[in-house]
Amino acid sequence: MVKAIAIITVSDSCFKDNSKDKSGPALFDFITEKYPEANVHTIIVPDEKEIIERELKYFCNSNIDLILTTGGTGLSPRDVTPEATRAVIQKEVPAITTAMTIESLKKTPMAMLSRAVAGIKDRTLIINFPGSEKAVTECIHVVKGVLSHAISLINNELVEVRSIHDKMQVDHLCPHKMNSKVDISKVALRPRESPYPMLEMSEAFNIVDAVMLQWEECIENIPIENAVGKVVAQEIIAKEPMPPFPASVKDGYACLSLDGAGVRKVRAAISAGENNFTRLGPGECARVNTGAPLPLGADCVVQVEDTKLIKASSDNQTELEIEVLVAPQAHQDVRAIGFDIPIGAILAEKGDVIDAAQIGMLAGAGYQSIPVIAVPKVAIMSTGNELQEPSEKILRPSHIRDSNRIMLKALLKEHGYDCIDCGIARDDPTELAAAIAHALPRTDVLVCTGGVSMGDRDLLKPVLINDFGATIHFGRVRMKPGKPSTFATCQYEGKIKYIFALPGNPVSAYVCCLLLVLRALRGCTRHCGDFARLSVRLSHDVPLDARPEYARAVLRFPAAPDLPHAALLGNQCSSRLLSACGASVLLELPPASDSLKQLDAGTTVSALITGRIDLTRL
Repeated sequence: MVKAIAIITVSDSCFKDNSKDKSGPALFDFITEKYPEANVHTIIVPDEKEIIERELKYFCNSNIDLILTTGGTGLSPRDVTPEATRAVIQKEVPAITTAMTIESLKKTPMAMLSRAVAGIKDRTLIINFPGSEKAVTECIHVVKGVLSHAISLINNELVEVRSIHDKMQVDHLCPHKMNSKVDISKVALRPRESPYPMLEMSEAFNIVDAVMLQWEECIENIPIENAVGKVVAQEIIAKEPMPPFPASVKDGYACLSLDGAGVRKVRAAISAGENNFTRLGPGECARVNTGAPLPLGADCVVQVEDTKLIKASSDNQTELEIEVLVAPQAHQDVRAIGFDIPIGAILAEKGDVIDAAQIGMLAGAGYQSIPVIAVPKVAIMSTGNELQEPSEKILRPSHIRDSNRIMLKALLKEHGYDCIDCGIARDDPTELAAAIAHALPRTDVLVCTGGVSMGDRDLLKPVLINDFGATIHFGRVRMKPGKPSTFATCQYEGKIKYIFALPGNPVSAYVCCLLLVLRALRGCTRHCGDFARLSVRLSHDVPLDARPEYARAVLRFPAAPDLPHAALLGNQCSSRLLSACGASVLLELPPASDSLKQLDAGTTVSALITGRIDLTRL
C-alpha cells in the first residue's frame, strides 16, 4: 500500500518563481487521483546536486514510499538530477526508465537525450521524470500500472504481491481456457418469455435456506478484537475466577465485621494493584481503594463517609486511628473471589454472536483469541457494456459509472462481511465466462449485478448453465424491486459455489442483497436469516403494485404508546438510489387487488429493520 509520496521539482527558474512549475502539479494531480489516501509532499529545489541529494536522503529517511522527481535529466551543465539520484540509490531499476524512453520515442526522437534514473533506497522507490508537463504526463501513464506492485515488493508485502501475481496469472489464462458455449448470433430467436417460474418470496427464502445448508462449516481462531459480529463455534469456559482475590467495592477501610463500631488502628494502606500480606487483628483496619485486595483477616469494607479521623501523624501524611461510625456487616462492599465470573462459568455458548461487552469479558478472562464459525468468502462483480469505473474523471459517451460494487461492498461490511472486488465484466459470453472463472477460485459466494433480465445481452444465466454447468434454483421472484433475481450453484474445482445474480438497477441490487445474500450468509453461520420485524404506521397514503413490494422508508417516533410512523423515501423507482439513502427499514407492502389499490395513512404494516434507526426523529 502506498501511504506517503514526495514530489520534487528540480529547476532553477521554478525555484525562483514557483508559478512557473507545471510538471510538479501535473504529477501531483495524477498521484492524488490514483492514491487519494496517500500523504503527498511537494518541494521545489534548484539544480544543485548536493541539495537534490540532501532532499532525496531526507525523504528516504522519513518513511516515504515513492519519490518522483521532475526536471534536470537532460544534457545541460546544470542537469544533475540523475547524478544526485545515483549517489543515493542502492539498486537501480533500469527497465522503468527504459519503458518511459520507448514510449516517449513514439512522440519525439528528442527522448533519446533524457538520462532519467530509477532505483531503490532502503524501502523507497525513486523515479526521475523529464521536466516538461507534456513529457511528465506521457511518462507517468507508462509506469502507473507497476507503482503499487513495486512498492509492495520493496516492502515485502507478500499478501498483496501474491494477489497481484494470481490476478495476472488468471488474466493471462482465462481467455484461453474459457471459450463460451453461448451463441448470441441469432438474436431474433431469443426467448420472448422467461422460462423460469415466478416464485413467491416465501418460496425463494426457503430455497436459499435449504441450499445454504450444504455449506461446510469450518472453525477458525481469530483475535478477540476482530470478533465483533462473529458467531462462537464452541463453548468458552472461564479458566480463572474474576476477581481472583477478595476486592474492595469502595474507597474506605477493610475491617473485621465482628469488631462492630468503634476506634480502629490503621495498620496499612493498600491501593489497587498492590500486593500486601498484612494480617489484621481485632481492632485493626487497613485503608483501601476501590479494586484493592483485602488484607488477610478482613471480611468487610467501611466506606470513607462512615468513618472519622481520630489520630494522624505529626505531618498529617499518615492516618494512625479512625473511628467506624456505623457497625459493618460481614461481606459488606466486598467482591468475593469469583463474584463476577466463577471459575468454570460459561462465558460464551456456541451460536452466540459476539458483541463489545463479551469481548471485554473475554479479555478480562484472559482470552486473546476465540474459535468462531468461518464466514464464506464473498466476491462482487458488475456486468454491463455501459459501465465504467467510478474513479474515471471523464464520463464516456453512453456510459454510467458503476455504483453497485462499492455500494454492495459497503452494505456487506455494514453487516459484518468482507468481500473482494472482481471488477466489471462486459456483456460478451466469452468475457463474462472468463470473469466468472477468474472470480470463482477466490470465493465461496459470488454476487453479480446486471445481465439477468430478458435483453439480448442478458447473458448471465445462459453462461452459468452452459459454461459452468450451474443449477438455477430460481430465476424470477414475485417481488418489487428485483423480479429477475437469480440464485444458482455450481461445482468448481471440487467445491460448491453459490451465485446470486441480482438485477443491475442500483435499488434492486441493494434490496435483493439485503433480502437474499445476507440471508444466505447468516444461514452459513447459523444465524436466523430474517431481519427483525416491527409493526409501523404509514405516515401517508401508499399506492400498491401488482407485486409485493419492499419499500425503503425512514421511521419517526411519536409519543408513546403509538407505533413508529414510516415515511417512504420519495419515488421508489428501482434506478433511483436516493430512495435507499438513509433508509432504516423495508416496508413489506402487499400486492394490489381489485378491492385494495392503496394503503391509507395510518395503516399498520410490517417493516424489516435493515439499517440504523435514528431515535432523534421524534
